[in-house]
Amino acid sequence: MSDKPTIETRFEKGLFAARWLMAPMYLGLVVSLGMLVIIFVRELAYYAPQVLSMAADQGILAVLTLIDLSLAANLLLIVLFSGYENFVSKLDIDDGADRPSWMGKVDFSGLKMKLIASIVAISGIHLLKVFMALGKGDADHAPTAETLQWMVIIHLTFVTSGVLLALMDWMAAKTDKH
Repeated sequence: MSDKPTIETRFEKGLFAARWLMAPMYLGLVVSLGMLVIIFVRELAYYAPQVLSMAADQGILAVLTLIDLSLAANLLLIVLFSGYENFVSKLDIDDGADRPSWMGKVDFSGLKMKLIASIVAISGIHLLKVFMALGKGDADHAPTAETLQWMVIIHLTFVTSGVLLALMDWMAAKTDKH
């Protein structure tokens, strides 16, 4: 029998149950994933009919756009599944062949690293798309030198953040646990 007062036990159970307040947020992420699917299909429907008349660089830009959306959707799935399993409840689903091997194994540190890696990849693809579009003669949509500079600075900030997060995780793994 516990020596804790009843009010403390009830309070702690209430705190623990509060994790379910996150569930609507994960449901919102599912809706967001649906939104990304619609945007992906819209982009695919826009580019597919043009494929026979596209120049190679236009084709690459189209594919990079689709990859960008796919990476964002992958990131959303990782956050959705890992966040739910780490902070709300384990997913009680069949552990069959369809279950991704990383599910149930990505802790907060791993989630953080996957998140920053995805952000760096998305940022890099966006930057590559902008660089490929330079010199196409569309002065109305061409970024200024200052805009390009800021885009590179922001991308390098993401890269540096990723390296620093990995370094902190590595240092934390080397130290004795408290």
